Amino acid sequence: MNTTIGQKIKTGIFVIISLALLLGLIFFIGKQKKLFSDTFVVYANFKNISGTQEGNFVRFAGINIGTVETIRIVNDTSVQISLSIEKKIQPFIKTDAVASIGSDGLMGDKLILIAPGTSTSPVAKNGSKLLSTNPVDVDKIMNNISKISANASVVTDGLADIVAKINSGKGTVGRLLADNKLADRLESTIESAKQTASSINRTSNAADETLQAAKSNFLLRGYFKKKEKQRIKDSTERANKASLNIKKNKE
Repeated sequence: MNTTIGQKIKTGIFVIISLALLLGLIFFIGKQKKLFSDTFVVYANFKNISGTQEGNFVRFAGINIGTVETIRIVNDTSVQISLSIEKKIQPFIKTDAVASIGSDGLMGDKLILIAPGTSTSPVAKNGSKLLSTNPVDVDKIMNNISKISANASVVTDGLADIVAKINSGKGTVGRLLADNKLADRLESTIESAKQTASSINRTSNAADETLQAAKSNFLLRGYFKKKEKQRIKDSTERANKASLNIKKNKE
């Protein structure tokens, strides 16, 4: 079957369009990943890269300035990430800049965040190693939350059991709430205690009044005066003895 000129033209147009789309896609991806920009490379070490992958963005002041080029395990406690950053950003990346791992949104891809250093620090050169902060261990946080949730469940179950026992009239509080007679007896006991305390108070007042009346009685007045003189005499003697003891100790 011979191919017509029209079919050849259609095939050529399809190939050209496909190539154009492919080149546009390559250009778009290259622009996003900074493949066609002049770049320099810096490094940062982390204990845990928290799911970061090669190709993830590097962000500075909220702007994508590069990508994660390579990830290399240094030892059992350290992972090194190389960051390919646009050359035009280099004057703003200082040697004391700090790299950290963040997320693009709440559940987005991981990315490397670079916090600017001090303005007086030297500019980071190609191959410089930046300071870094390790990400929060989400697994540990989730484990702690699970433990707290489990403990809260135990406490809630215990409280529910106590409330159920109270509602069913078990225990002292349950019986007090469920048994009206017990509450009435308790109220009666409290009232009796109040009356007893009032009676004791009245008796004490009466005794005090009797004592004051006895002191005013002319028959007993001499007795109370004698007791008061004896008390003053005893106090004076104790004071004199104390004064003598003080003088002896000084000598």
